Amino acid sequence: MDLRPYLDELERFADGQLSEAEQEVFELRLAQDEKLSAAYEEYEQFTADLRWVAGHEALRLRLRNLDKRLDERQVALASIQNRTATTRVRWGLVAAIVALVLSVGLWLLLRPRPLDAAEAWTRYYVPDPGLTEVAAQATKSPLLIDAMRQYRAGHYQAALYSLRRVSAAAVADDTLQYYTGVALLRHQEAGAACSYLTRATRQPTSALAGKALYHLAMAQWRTSQLPQARTNLQTVATDPQNPYQLHAQQVLRAKVLLPHD
Repeated sequence: MDLRPYLDELERFADGQLSEAEQEVFELRLAQDEKLSAAYEEYEQFTADLRWVAGHEALRLRLRNLDKRLDERQVALASIQNRTATTRVRWGLVAAIVALVLSVGLWLLLRPRPLDAAEAWTRYYVPDPGLTEVAAQATKSPLLIDAMRQYRAGHYQAALYSLRRVSAAAVADDTLQYYTGVALLRHQEAGAACSYLTRATRQPTSALAGKALYHLAMAQWRTSQLPQARTNLQTVATDPQNPYQLHAQQVLRAKVLLPHD
C-alpha cells in the first residue's frame, strides 16, 4: 500500500518523537483506523527488512575485512618464512665458504713440502756408526782406535787426521779405505770420499765391500752423479746380504734420484 500519506506520523511514532498526548491519540487511531493500522504494519515490515539488509551488509563487510586481515597475515608469515629461509641459506653459504677457506689454508700449511737435494740426502743417508770400542781395540792399532773414538764423537776432521797416519801394515787395506771414505763423507767431502769408497768396493772378498757400495752411491748422489748413484743403489737393493738393502730400497722408492729432482 501507499505509505506516503502516513509516513511522517509513522516515522515520528517509531522514533519516539511524539509527545505523550500525541502518542495516546496515535495509538487510539491505530486501534480504530484500519488503513492506518495496515500502514503501520507495512511500515514495521519495511523497517525490519531494512534492518536485516543493513545487518547483512555489515556482516558481509566484517567478513570481508576479516578475510583481508587473514590474507595480509598469511602474506606477512610467508614473507617472514622467506626471509628466514634466505638468511639460513646465506649463513649456510657463509659457513661453507669459511670451511673451504680454512680447509685450503690448513692444506697449504700441512701439505708436504718438496725437499731440496741437500734435505733429501740428509733425510735418506744412513751413516756408518763406526767401529765399536771393542772392535777398534781388537785391531791393536792406537791410531785407528783414536780415529774411531773421534769419528763416533762427531770429530771427523780429527778422525781423518788419525786415519791418514795409520800404517797400511797395521790395518787391512779395505778397512782403512772404507773408514777413510765414510769419514770424508761425514766431513762433507763427498768428492774425495768417492775415491776411497770406490777402492773399497773393488775388494770383493772384503766384508766391507757391500757397505762401501752403499756409501759410494750416497757420495755420488751428493756430487750429483745421479745415474751412477741409482745403479749402485739398485745393486745394494737387490743384495739380501747387504745391511743397507732396505735403506737403498727406500731411496729408490722415493724417486729422489730422478733427473727432474
